[in-house]
Amino acid sequence: MAGTRDWVPAGVDTATPNVARIYDYWLGGNHNFEKDRTTADHLERTLPWIRQSVRLNRAFLGRAVRFMTAQGVRQFLDLGAGIPTVGNVHEIARREAPEARVVYVDKEAVAVAHGELMLAGDDRTAVLHADVRDVAKVLGSPEVRRLIDFSEPVGLLCMLLLHWIPDEDDPAGLVRAYQEPLAPGSLLAFTHISADSHQESFAVASDQMAERRGEVPHTRSHDEVLGLLGDLTLVEPGLVGCGSWRPTGPTDIAEDPAWNELIYAGVARKS
Repeated sequence: MAGTRDWVPAGVDTATPNVARIYDYWLGGNHNFEKDRTTADHLERTLPWIRQSVRLNRAFLGRAVRFMTAQGVRQFLDLGAGIPTVGNVHEIARREAPEARVVYVDKEAVAVAHGELMLAGDDRTAVLHADVRDVAKVLGSPEVRRLIDFSEPVGLLCMLLLHWIPDEDDPAGLVRAYQEPLAPGSLLAFTHISADSHQESFAVASDQMAERRGEVPHTRSHDEVLGLLGDLTLVEPGLVGCGSWRPTGPTDIAEDPAWNELIYAGVARKS
């Protein structure tokens, strides 16, 4: 049932397009419906790079999680996770570390409803319905307290998240608040829309997202993204285009080289 297009959590509106399900569609997942696909196809006609950018972002997530597990990380907190579908964190981590534990956090009820059904019966994962800006609620939640041991390194994931946090909400402070209680050796993996390329396309994307989501992404320059990291130390190759962070094969790199630089990516360590 969960592998079909007809699968749907009880009470979820399938007639209204949803960002998390659109993202799932671009990734080749099954947790999306006709309105999601129609909207996604319309966006892609306007923004021809968007599907591949989403896939580059997910490919980076996989490389980052594998890097973290190689560094000994066995627990992950995925902020703004969306639907834990194609290439999700717990499946990637458990290929290397079967004992890995993951908490997925999202403020969208639709993403949470899908996630809860998908992960039902897996006692080493949890889905938390919360706004990531409420750090105390997230870190103090029963889900996090059950699965995350703050005395051991944590993999903190912020994929395509921080550009949704405007400057007035202090995104650097948000990163600091999440990393402060984490043990030394914890790692932050993140992606962020770049302000240094394709500004006309991103202006169109902002208008589209404002219409669909009621929010506007805040692009930032290379230096501005670096400024969000505080005392964290970037691992090599530093802050680079998503497709340029330790690619391992052709699917990690865009067909158009310029598209590799649309999203910044990096992994940073807490000393």
